Amino acid sequence: MSEARNLLPDRKRRPQPLGADVAYTAEQIQVLEGREHVRRRPSMYIGSTTTTGLHHLVYEVVDNAVDEALAGYATEITVTLFGDGSVQVEDNGRGIPVDMHKKEGLSALELVLTRLNAGGKFGGGGYKVSSGLHGVGVSAVNFLSEKLQVWVHLGAKVHHMEFERGVPKASVKVVGKTDHTGTVVRFWPDPQIFPDTTFDREVIQRRLREMAYLNKRLEIALADETLGFTNTFYFEGGIVSFVRALNRDKSVINPNPFYVDRDVEGTQVEIALQYNDTFVENVLAFANTIHTIEGGSHLTGFRAALTNVLNRYARKAGILKEQDPNLTGEDVREGLTAVISVKVLDPQFEGQTKGKLGNAEVQGHVSIALTEGMTQYLEENPGDGRRIVEKSLTCSSRALFRASSRTVPNATLPCASCISSRVTRQAAPPRAGAIAAPRPSCPCAERS
Repeated sequence: MSEARNLLPDRKRRPQPLGADVAYTAEQIQVLEGREHVRRRPSMYIGSTTTTGLHHLVYEVVDNAVDEALAGYATEITVTLFGDGSVQVEDNGRGIPVDMHKKEGLSALELVLTRLNAGGKFGGGGYKVSSGLHGVGVSAVNFLSEKLQVWVHLGAKVHHMEFERGVPKASVKVVGKTDHTGTVVRFWPDPQIFPDTTFDREVIQRRLREMAYLNKRLEIALADETLGFTNTFYFEGGIVSFVRALNRDKSVINPNPFYVDRDVEGTQVEIALQYNDTFVENVLAFANTIHTIEGGSHLTGFRAALTNVLNRYARKAGILKEQDPNLTGEDVREGLTAVISVKVLDPQFEGQTKGKLGNAEVQGHVSIALTEGMTQYLEENPGDGRRIVEKSLTCSSRALFRASSRTVPNATLPCASCISSRVTRQAAPPRAGAIAAPRPSCPCAERS
């Protein structure tokens, strides 16, 4: 018994300290300013230092160029991959201001590139809607680059600055004349931060194509100096073209995609959707052109409204009877391809990588836009509406079978004819005098 007691920890003994044997005083408190903090904790600003974070540098600069397009000034963006590992982003927008900022005593160009939380997207009138709203994007790119160069075409002059790991080599200076406006940013990722500084052309190309879909009539080009080619993306149809492209190799249920573009209390809501004959949901949600991979309030509003609209239509059209249960959210989303794009005046994202939209009011805005638009679409396209509901009923029958098969051993998944029998039974009755077609035999019966 005494040996057992000796094995127990002594509650009076203090645990072995893991830190250094130094007194903890005010001298140990460090204050990291913007540049030092970004370089010490880069993942807080770009998500990680893997290739995902590396490509996020490109997206941050491209987002600033897209903001010029959203403001109605830029129509062209060109991204160039150079053989020396650098990337250049050029737009034909207004150009970053280069005049002196009276309060800070720096040129606006240097301020934007060297100060966190400095920018024209905090309600000062520079932008109405933007994606790079935190004011840390391009400055973080500068701090995490071995070298960064910027040229601003403004006031018939070309203004230039160069930085090394976020530190300016000299003040902004005029290096030439120009006949247009715009900004050119070229940067070399810092190998001290990123283990791999090689950009993947396919990854960047996919993102740029996505941005072109989300901003119809905006031309975005990707040039590769090493391979000597240029791909240009330009879509008149916007997100409708996006949905058609996502369904390119699939059989679609409603050939004419649903589309709505509404302004609800200052929030622009744009939705396109189309069903296919698979059982896979593919819904992409964007806020201010940023892909919110974790969803958010806009996706929540979309899902709830879609379920309500289709249930209401199914009962009004007599497809769902009084005794039938409602379609679930999963039922109406199987085989759904959709793109949701909202542009919010004051978006609240979670984190600098903006993976989730937090504005509660946007849920209601999306719900209103989808409910009004989808109701009108179903009334004007009854054939498509019936096929969509019947597709959802097929999904519901499959779900019911999966649930019942958990309690019935060795159950066999019924064929398409059996699954669709619920739809057939609830379809509209034949017209007077019409001869009903003979019901085909079911292979399931033959198996039994």
